[in-house]
Amino acid sequence: MSNKAAFTGLTDAVRAATMAHRFYVKGDSKIEIAEAFGISRFKVARILDSALASGLVSLEYHLPEPVDPGLSDDLRAAYGLRRAFVLDRADGGESRAELRQRIGGLAARVLSETVTAEDVIGLSWARSVNVMTEHIGTLPPCPIVQLCGVQAGMDMRDRSVETVSRLAEVAGGPAYPIFAPLVLPDRRTTDTLRRQPGIAETFGRFGDLTTAVVSIGAWRAGESTVYDALSPDERDAITERGAKAEVAARLFDADGNALSTGLAHHVLAITHEELRRVPEVIALGYTAPKAEAVDAVLRSGLATTMITDSDTARAALDLARARHPATTP
Repeated sequence: MSNKAAFTGLTDAVRAATMAHRFYVKGDSKIEIAEAFGISRFKVARILDSALASGLVSLEYHLPEPVDPGLSDDLRAAYGLRRAFVLDRADGGESRAELRQRIGGLAARVLSETVTAEDVIGLSWARSVNVMTEHIGTLPPCPIVQLCGVQAGMDMRDRSVETVSRLAEVAGGPAYPIFAPLVLPDRRTTDTLRRQPGIAETFGRFGDLTTAVVSIGAWRAGESTVYDALSPDERDAITERGAKAEVAARLFDADGNALSTGLAHHVLAITHEELRRVPEVIALGYTAPKAEAVDAVLRSGLATTMITDSDTARAALDLARARHPATTP
């Protein structure tokens, strides 16, 4: 829509700009503006909307991080989140590794600004969570708890034990690591390891968690912490059960329901129920191929804060709109 189409003359354009100045700059309410101009507040609202849509008036946000406030609020409202931070990918040209750095940096800022010395922080394994810890330069002295065992095949620096230790060193608080694999051969081995003193101590802190930082994985090759560690038959069986998303080795179907499969008995990880009891769960999920998994986890109600990118947010919102076209932003 052009300025000319919306406002046919200088008088109308100046009046609209004046209303916008009073509303956006001076902070006058629409009722106050309506009284001043002798029109209804509904007409004021229409004029303000037209001024924005036509480009006569534009809003600029000078945020500390390149977050899209409109898309963030749409995502928050669609899924009933406490907070959402959608990283603007206006150019869309960065690699996945570069995007991971941006997501991790944003998560580091969110965590650093909200955590206090009274908190107990839990970390699940994920490359984005590892990057987050590398961006944190200071943190109150609080305990850092590992939420799941060590994923096989990772470089030493990328393993969750090192991530937990690194953040605990920054915070100056105690670390509660899990020196054991994430995926184990059977339930007996899992139960035996869970009773080991160091691991039992870490699992005992799950009930004290006030904040957890987790990553959302999709149930597909290269997108999950456990998918590639299983045999093809095990993966196929879980896929047939409807698995779409994974958080800390715990699975969800497309509707956000927690899935209980044989996998639950041979992973060393926090449970669905324990995660749900954590007051603040910050979920990281990025790239459009994970949109269905992000949608599933957000539908589950597990996450309270979501950190993602604009492509993923739009794809997830499309899924939400398809279910509830009348109520989704």
